[in-house]
Amino acid sequence: NRWRRQSLNIEYRNEVIPKNILMIGPTGCGKTEIARRIAKLTQAPFIKVEATKFTEVGFHGKDVDQIIRDLLDISISMTKKRIKDHVKNDVTKIVEERLLDALLGESKIDPLKDSQRETYRQLLRNGELEDRLVEIDLPIRNNQANNTTNVPFDTNNPGYIAGEVFKLVKSNNVRRNDKRKLSINDARPILEETEVEKLLEDFDVMKEAINSVEENGIVFIDEIDKLVNSADYRGADASSEGVQRDLLPLIEGTVIATKHGNVNTDFILFIASGAFHSVKPSDLLAELQGRLPIRVNLKGLTENDLYRILTEPVTNLIKQQLELLKVENVHLSFTDCAIKEIAKVAYETNVTVENIGARRLHTVIEKIVEEISFNAPDKAGEEYIIDAQYVQNKVKALLQNADLRRFIL
Repeated sequence: NRWRRQSLNIEYRNEVIPKNILMIGPTGCGKTEIARRIAKLTQAPFIKVEATKFTEVGFHGKDVDQIIRDLLDISISMTKKRIKDHVKNDVTKIVEERLLDALLGESKIDPLKDSQRETYRQLLRNGELEDRLVEIDLPIRNNQANNTTNVPFDTNNPGYIAGEVFKLVKSNNVRRNDKRKLSINDARPILEETEVEKLLEDFDVMKEAINSVEENGIVFIDEIDKLVNSADYRGADASSEGVQRDLLPLIEGTVIATKHGNVNTDFILFIASGAFHSVKPSDLLAELQGRLPIRVNLKGLTENDLYRILTEPVTNLIKQQLELLKVENVHLSFTDCAIKEIAKVAYETNVTVENIGARRLHTVIEKIVEEISFNAPDKAGEEYIIDAQYVQNKVKALLQNADLRRFIL
C-alpha cells in the first residue's frame, strides 16, 4: 500500500496514512529480520531501536525524538550513496581526464598529442600506469589548518568585531589548492572523492533525505512489551508508561526539529514488536494500541522451520561455514542427514533449555565445527564430511546439559 500511495494524486495521497504494525512472537522467530528485509526491498530508510533505551521526557537519558534524528542521519547517508552511484560513470570519466592531464599536460587541439593521449588512456585503463607518479591539485580549506585565529575584541567598536568575524568565516570557506605528488593508484580514489563532492553540491541532499524519511521511513521498535508494567507493579519507572505516552504523538504524526530541518512523521511506518511473555498487548496504553492497528502473531520455530533456514537461503549458515573454511583450503561438506540432525538438536535445546529461536543454530553449528576451524591452518587440502553421527558426538554434552536443566527448580 505504501508503493500504491505514491501513485495516487496529491488529494488522496495526503489522506492515506500508513497502518502501523504490532508484531507478537517469541525471540528469534524473525520479527526484526522481516522488517529489515522489507526496508531493504523498498530501499527505505530503516532504523531499529530498543524501546528500553528511551526514558520519559524530564528524566536523564534519550527521549523518543532521537529516533527520528537518527533515522534522518541514516537517510542522509543513503541519499549520498544513491547520488554517488548515479554519478559514478561521470566521475570515472572526469578522473580519467584529470590523470591524463597530470601525465601529459592539459589537452589541446593537436593530432600528435591526441594520438599520444589515446595511447596513454588505453594504458591507464589496462592498469599499466598504476605506479607512475603524478602531481595533482587537491582542494583544501583554510579551516583545515591547525592554526587558530583570534578575533580582536574591542568593546567600543562592536561593528569592527562583526566585520572581523565575517572576514574570518569568508576566508575559512575559500578553497585553496595543494599540489601533491602521488602514484596513480593512490591519486585515483582521492580525485574520485573530490569530484563526487563537487557534483554533490548540485543536489539538495538534505531535502531529498528529509523527503525520503517522511515518505518511506520505517521505524522498528523492539521490546515494546518491556514498557508495560504488570498489574502488581507499584512505583515510578522512567522507561515505562511515560515512554508510551511520548511515543503517541510520534506515531500519530508530529513535526520533529533536527539540525538538518523539520521532519514530519505523519507517513512514517512504525513497526513495534515484543514477546509479551509476562504481559499482554492489551496492557499497553489504549491510545498506543489504537495507533498500532495491525497485529501479526508469529509462532515459535519448529524443527522443519529450522531445517529450511539451514537450506533455503542463498547464503545460509551451512554455506557460510563452507566458504569460510575454503579460505584455508579446507573442504567441508554436510550431509542432508547432518543438517536435519542440527535442526533437531537446535529445536530440542530450545524446548528444554530456553527458546532463543533461530539463534540457537549458531550455537550448535559453532560447536560442531570449532575443532575443524581451530586446526584449519594446519590442515590445508584436507576434506571433512559432517554426517549425523559426527553431529551427535559433538553436541552430546550440549544435550546432556539440556536434560539436567529440566530438574533445576
